[in-house]
Amino acid sequence: MTTQQNADGDIEIEIWSDVACPWCYIGKHRFLSALAEFEGRDRVTVVWRSYQLSPDTPAGQRRSELDALVESKGMAPEQVRQMFGHVAQTAAEEGLRLDFGTVIAANTFDAHRLIHIASDNRDAVVEALFRAHFAEGAVIDDRAVLVDIAARAGLDADTVRAELESGAGADAVRADLDAARALQVSAVPFFVANRRIAVSGAQPKDVFLQLLAQASADDQVRAT
Repeated sequence: MTTQQNADGDIEIEIWSDVACPWCYIGKHRFLSALAEFEGRDRVTVVWRSYQLSPDTPAGQRRSELDALVESKGMAPEQVRQMFGHVAQTAAEEGLRLDFGTVIAANTFDAHRLIHIASDNRDAVVEALFRAHFAEGAVIDDRAVLVDIAARAGLDADTVRAELESGAGADAVRADLDAARALQVSAVPFFVANRRIAVSGAQPKDVFLQLLAQASADDQVRAT
């Protein structure tokens, strides 16, 4: 990894994730739970980075996640259902509802564009996208649906619609994907502190607290 130090001494946590990744949803909440307990949380800036687990998923196909995984992974339907059950139970322990019976497989490129378009409202939009995809059966590769999600997250619908139609945010998404390849990110969620310390996966809260503590200590060492 390349070294990156914030000029103001803050801790920057970059999170590569995909809004169609249930473990990213779980990892997000575990990380934020850790951040809420971290004494130096006021010095932490969270930056959402784009990642696509299934970039070849056709947009607009509107297939169930079950059918898509059966075909793409070659798994038996019952095996997929058991996997869904395990993930849903883990999510429930974090207070999250995942209804895999309604989840629609989607190409997430435009959803990631929306996150970049959202600017200062990114946190709200990321959460809204996860909830829409996993709990509401929303088709998150439909731009009209994305506009509705954005509006419910506090963005102006007309502005978002125009931005999505113009192609805004596409270069930022591609830059995130290129950075992920440069950092050899092969699975998400992937958390990086100041481009120096990394944690992969939806780790327990204590692991994220350790990441934050190590990043703070590392920052202090480099500042001396």
